[in-house]
Amino acid sequence: MAEGSSTTDIQRILAAIKSSEIVEDRVQLFNDFGRIELKNVSESDYASVLNCLVNFTCLDVTQCMLNRSIIQVALNLIDFNRSSCLPQILTLGVKANVWCGKHLKMSLFSTEESHEDKHSSVFFQLLVEILRFSASTFSTLLKFTDFGDKEFMDNVEIFILEVLNLTKDSISHAKKIQSFGSETLKVAHMVLDAVVKFCKARSEIVNWVGSDENGLRLDRPITVDHVICITKCAIEKLSQIGVFAATDGGNSVNILNVSWKGVVSLLQVGGGHFTEVNVANIVLTLLALITGPLKCAAQAWSSSLNEAISVTEAKRIFVPVKFYLINALKICLMYPHQAYTVYKEITLCVLKITCFWIFLSNENLLKCASVVITELLEETTLDLLLSLINSQKLKLEQKLEVLEWLFMNKGDSHSVLDCPTLSDCNLEWVNDIFCNSCESMNRAKILILGRVVLFINFLRYSHGLGGDVIIAITRKLNWFLDILVEEDVYSNILVLQFPLLYGSGKTAELVSQPIFTSLLQAFKTFMIVISSSTAWDEFESFLLENFLHPHFLCWEIVMECWCFMLRHAETQMANNILSKLCSLLKLLASSDSVFLLHSSFRKLARSICMLLTFGAQSMVNEVYMSLVSDGRSQLSPIFCLALFMEGFPLDLLTDELRNTSIQRIKSDYLDFVDNFDEASMVACSSGLFGIPVFILSASLPSLPEGLSDIDARTLKFLVAISSNYKSTVDKVIKDRYLQLFSETLGIISYLEQLYALDDIERAIMETENIFLSAPPVFLNKCKPRLAQFLAGLVHTEISDSDDDAKSCAVWELYHLLLRERHWALIHLAITAFGYFASRTTCNKLWRFVPQDAALSYDIVSGVESNQETFMVEFGKFLKKEIALLTVAPSPEQHELLGRDGLVLKQMVQMISAIAEEKERCDNMEVDRENQSNKKRKLPDGISRGVELLKSGLKIIGDGLSQWQVNHFDTAEQHVKYLTQFSQLENAITHFEELTGSGEVCSSSMQNDSRG
Repeated sequence: MAEGSSTTDIQRILAAIKSSEIVEDRVQLFNDFGRIELKNVSESDYASVLNCLVNFTCLDVTQCMLNRSIIQVALNLIDFNRSSCLPQILTLGVKANVWCGKHLKMSLFSTEESHEDKHSSVFFQLLVEILRFSASTFSTLLKFTDFGDKEFMDNVEIFILEVLNLTKDSISHAKKIQSFGSETLKVAHMVLDAVVKFCKARSEIVNWVGSDENGLRLDRPITVDHVICITKCAIEKLSQIGVFAATDGGNSVNILNVSWKGVVSLLQVGGGHFTEVNVANIVLTLLALITGPLKCAAQAWSSSLNEAISVTEAKRIFVPVKFYLINALKICLMYPHQAYTVYKEITLCVLKITCFWIFLSNENLLKCASVVITELLEETTLDLLLSLINSQKLKLEQKLEVLEWLFMNKGDSHSVLDCPTLSDCNLEWVNDIFCNSCESMNRAKILILGRVVLFINFLRYSHGLGGDVIIAITRKLNWFLDILVEEDVYSNILVLQFPLLYGSGKTAELVSQPIFTSLLQAFKTFMIVISSSTAWDEFESFLLENFLHPHFLCWEIVMECWCFMLRHAETQMANNILSKLCSLLKLLASSDSVFLLHSSFRKLARSICMLLTFGAQSMVNEVYMSLVSDGRSQLSPIFCLALFMEGFPLDLLTDELRNTSIQRIKSDYLDFVDNFDEASMVACSSGLFGIPVFILSASLPSLPEGLSDIDARTLKFLVAISSNYKSTVDKVIKDRYLQLFSETLGIISYLEQLYALDDIERAIMETENIFLSAPPVFLNKCKPRLAQFLAGLVHTEISDSDDDAKSCAVWELYHLLLRERHWALIHLAITAFGYFASRTTCNKLWRFVPQDAALSYDIVSGVESNQETFMVEFGKFLKKEIALLTVAPSPEQHELLGRDGLVLKQMVQMISAIAEEKERCDNMEVDRENQSNKKRKLPDGISRGVELLKSGLKIIGDGLSQWQVNHFDTAEQHVKYLTQFSQLENAITHFEELTGSGEVCSSSMQNDSRG
């Protein structure tokens, strides 16, 4: 059709439309435009048609057919690049979207059956066409860079708002649109994509130089305001659409992607200028989407978990979570200041994910889920937290505030945490993880382990932390040790394990390991990272402060760090460290402290021996020569005994020095045995009488086998000790005899050749006599050695005859051990009996087991014994010993570790209290005029009082032992008394140490006299 005829037809149809008053006629007339070629129409005709479309677009929700005809005409015109007609297109688009939104709501309120009638079908077709028209409009707008005046920009803003409103409603009700639902989602996806492209294009051509980073200048160009306005609108609507798509059960994946990726890309293109956008609220929305699927999974798995969760099922849950995490991470990296305002919520989210991951890792049916969550979420979860802590835009004070919130200071609320405790936790408690708010986070005991694991991860990935943050983390190491003392953390650290990723990219490997192993590796990684930084001085102070930490687990960690440092340090540095430690050891040495397992002297000796295992041979030689030398020093035997008791690496000495040392140990021992008599014992006031015996006993595990020089004299020595013990009435002398007796039993147990000698029978008989005659409380310290001695009897021929005195004595000794009910002695007794039973030639093993053996009693009531019960429990014990070769912690083991952890915690608190009190006493101000730096001798009454306290302590101990034997049904109450007794014993021992020098602060005495 020629141009003239097109113009004529257009003018004719327009005139007819304007004159017609019947809607059906207008519909037909608008349909007539479909038969006209509109490609070559003039600009004036183009504008006339658009004006007509705008004017006759009806806002009456019943005029579906008319509006559909109008939109179809508009779709034919939209591709023409006529900039002068853009205002009409926008106006038409606004009216069409408003009308369609109203009609959609009305249509959804009607019955479902009406959705299938002709009218509804036409409307839903029209809905798709209007969305398509809107998408095409954005494509048209992209072709023009100059939008002219403010009025046009306002129209664009209104158009975007109405389009996104209709798109959001269409997406949220797509399921109700039935046959048009999928097509509606496809077109909605086109609209969202077009909106994002349009906003990005407008942002890229704006001159942001006129606006500062925060976009707060009052004189910024109108185009900047326009771009900020449309982008803010788009971001807010896209995030709302993204929330719905996230809750749609995976049916709107495309919408989910385009919405949240659109939010991130629009925030990114603004370069931090879109501060008018509530970025913090968007981050909170994403955090809710992150924890939502995890909470649902926890509820589902805790209520009914009958089979293992598959990898496919786990990925279905965790892949969307990673998507939200990545988007939250990107936003936090772009807008750290706004993210900082919700750092508590971010921290809590990370903690929840970490705790959930820990629980998954320790449920057999959820192993696959734990692997998936490790692969997908571990790194991104930590990065989300690091986006704040590593941000260059945040001040150091802000970063430290985040760390303080996450890792509380010593003495903060973790000492009064709410229940449930970690030891009570199972899958049902996992739900409680997601019920914690920021207000309750500090008191949530269930989140403690998450904090610990996060701290370990901070150490593991410390190479990516800034220098100031590393210093702050170093200063939190004492907090870390403090929180490990908590009984729940202690028990979980020892038994729990989880999968960890090592490496990156294609070389990444998933390794399952205990938390404690990961902890030690993390510390070593951290040491490497900070070795050349200013944080190293802080770390050295931490190592020195905790060198003698009272909690063994914390001490193990600190010593691992020392050993790692010594292993890789320069020789000169290592020698200097050990030289200073040896000098300190010389200051602490005393004849009393060498026998106190937890004394500072013994602990320091233990640390030195551990360090030497990683040192060079020359270093081991130097330390040994420095402390033990040639044996002429009065303290040399003390150092020698302390080192061997703590596992000195004798095999690392040079051959010459080792052989010389062994010969001296043997010769000193044999000289003492040959010259032993009661007179020398009484004459010696020192507690070190018989130290050659102790040294040999302590060194035997390190000495080579076949010490033929140690002959029958040892057995005769044991008999002599027993004879002297029975004839002595002095309690102090008796106690020394028992010490020698115990160590001699230990020596015999290591030397197989002694069991084949004729004198062994006399030794067995005397051992029976001494254990049956002495009070049980005095012999408790001897029973571990007795268990070793009895296990070695497999090398002695034992008859099954009742007439054999030696055999009867052995039976009685085994009866004595197997009746013990203390858990440690039971373990030693059963271990010894198991070793003996599996190797002896005796046929009647039942003779070794008494009727009232501890394992014979019913576990529940504890009052009825049965020999068959013993065999059942004995079999279980042997199986458990084998099972311990594999890491498979049981709930019972976890519970026992929790109890042990509580006792250790109380011990640490008591030691800390005593140390603080001692420091207070040392710092007490004295009389500045006449008493400066003066000390006075202790009155005799104090020394006498200490002796009375010690005597009373022994009486209480005897009573507790007797109570334990006669009242097994009150075991729980007995444990409480034992705990208090242990504290009392430690307090009296410490008081005795304080008064051991016979001096006291004069000001303290003055205070006492005034009292």
